[in-house]
Amino acid sequence: MTTTPIEQLASLRVGMVEFISPDRIEVQLDVESPDSVALNTGTPRNFPRVNGYVMIPVDLGFVVGQVSWITIQRSPYPKRSGFQDFGLIDLPFPLRKMELQPVGTLIAAEKGYTFKRGLETFPSVGDIVILPTETQLKSIIESGENRRVYIGNSPLVGNAKVMIDPDRLFGRHLAVLGNTGSGKSCSVAGLIRWSLESANNNKFKKDLPVNSRFIVLDPNGEYGKAFTDKKDANIYSVNIEDGDCSKQLEVPLWFWNTDEWCGFTKASPKTHRTTIVHALKSVRSGNMFEVESKEKELASFVRTVINTIEVYKTKGTPWGNFPGPKNFKESLQKWNAGVVSEDTFSQGLKDAIAAFNTKVAEFEAQRAPQYSNQDYMRGDVDDLLTLLRDVYLKAGGREEDFLPMDEDSPIPFSGENFVRSIEANAEILNTTDYIVTLMPRIKTLLSDVRVKKVIDDTSLELSDWLDEYIGSDNKESLTIIDLSLLPSDVTSIITAVIARMVFEAQQRYLKLNKVCLPTILVMEEAHYFVRRYNDDAENAGPTTQCCKVFEKIAREGRKFGLGLVLSSQRPSELSPTVLSQCNSFLLHRISNDRDQELIHRLLPDNMRGILCEMPSLPSQYAVLLGWASELPFMVKMRTLPEAQRPQSDDPDYWDVWTGAKERKIDWKSIANEWQNKSTE
Repeated sequence: MTTTPIEQLASLRVGMVEFISPDRIEVQLDVESPDSVALNTGTPRNFPRVNGYVMIPVDLGFVVGQVSWITIQRSPYPKRSGFQDFGLIDLPFPLRKMELQPVGTLIAAEKGYTFKRGLETFPSVGDIVILPTETQLKSIIESGENRRVYIGNSPLVGNAKVMIDPDRLFGRHLAVLGNTGSGKSCSVAGLIRWSLESANNNKFKKDLPVNSRFIVLDPNGEYGKAFTDKKDANIYSVNIEDGDCSKQLEVPLWFWNTDEWCGFTKASPKTHRTTIVHALKSVRSGNMFEVESKEKELASFVRTVINTIEVYKTKGTPWGNFPGPKNFKESLQKWNAGVVSEDTFSQGLKDAIAAFNTKVAEFEAQRAPQYSNQDYMRGDVDDLLTLLRDVYLKAGGREEDFLPMDEDSPIPFSGENFVRSIEANAEILNTTDYIVTLMPRIKTLLSDVRVKKVIDDTSLELSDWLDEYIGSDNKESLTIIDLSLLPSDVTSIITAVIARMVFEAQQRYLKLNKVCLPTILVMEEAHYFVRRYNDDAENAGPTTQCCKVFEKIAREGRKFGLGLVLSSQRPSELSPTVLSQCNSFLLHRISNDRDQELIHRLLPDNMRGILCEMPSLPSQYAVLLGWASELPFMVKMRTLPEAQRPQSDDPDYWDVWTGAKERKIDWKSIANEWQNKSTE
């Protein structure tokens, strides 16, 4: 017997619309509607159920609503199924009501149904509310295009497969948040692995490897174990031992830019930064302390003086208000005392030095009278620069050295030369007294055996580093950077340098190739790297500098193909700028009230009822919402085999106590490794 559409709708009816607003619909359930299990949809299904779905027929199809709460309202009049006789005395009968949050519209298509977020037509009071069929329910969960990566199943919708579009998941930054032990790390490792597996199964050219790039910043050393089966994975550690499968982490100090040096040393912008800028320019120029001859020493000194005068010109101090001209006059006298002739110099160099000394003497004579004008004209300063350039060239300098030098260009130099460059520039800039607090930090860094192998390599080629850490041509690149053994005061700045180098490499790739190179930067325990800071602080430390780098990536990375995945158990400690730029969220169990409030404020959806389940979510369960999914829903993440899970399992206290699991203790070997003693 054929069932008409009206009869089919009637068989699925569970209630009637009683109240409606743009963000809320109240429904009065029929007396005949199921109390716990619905059998009229083809398969048994729990109903009514919080965060479940129901539908309301409208002109364009069906309005889909998600159940946010269910209640009982006592009615003064009895209402029962079947024959009604209000003349009889009866007890008040409970009426069930529920509230829906409208999430979208389900439209009939050629093959099944299509779900779209938003409502074009609202239902009206009195419209019927029905249960979706199994096909309609799966169409809601499995909505969206380019669903390519299978990440789990939906426990609320008959274990329907949850598949995501990686362009939407990674393209606009993803935040994986949850308490420790909620399955957060396994989700991150799974997303990487499942994405690579799916790409490998759907390659356009079967004979070529997957052209992917994942870079994992791992502060606790958890992820090396999860990808040991990946032969092409590059695992970098701080200090590798013989037989270790990982490689030596290298982030040379000549990668560091001005902001990173200032952040690490906590340099004052007023007294220290100028000295660091000049020192970096000098040492990157390649002329600092290469050959210890008198000519080279003079050329290096003059080059620094020229750079300093250029800064003076930019600031306008030689012709500015007092005490600018006076300070410039004193500096000029000091520089003049350093530009002196030697008997071994060539006649041309001696003549150039004499011309400079004469010009300085003229300036001093003009300003010697008590009430003379101390200001310098721009032409005067240009004359000095011309004479100094002549001295520099005659002392063995090159004409191309006067091209604009970027102090942040990654040009190799050694730590020893950098220290000497700071001291020399401080002497010329008359800031020697101010670098007393600066130098100990830099010298301590250079002498620290824990980081010496990481930062002290002048032979490394920049192109080789980019090949190894970001990925070479036609190669599946997975880079895991184990930061667990770095000193805490260095971890932030090393991480900042790595992230900035990746970001700037992406920028230059786009500039040269006119297309971006999709790359994903994963931050495990992101509160180490993007901790919120006080923006009013004058002296920004390494933690603040690290956070600022990631804030820039969060704001601009999408344009250059750089996506962020941040994982954290304390979202309330994260930078609001970084979190606000995340368009997709995978939320595991979050029990802290402060963290829950932050998540509620961040989310753009009005679908916040499902978040009420966060404090009670079991491990492996999460709520996926945002740009990566058409609507928020709960997902049980796929199970990773034991060998593919990050090393973040809960401690086995009871099994160790009772002897079910053995734990041998050899503190001697640990102490020897700790103290760098050889084991014999």
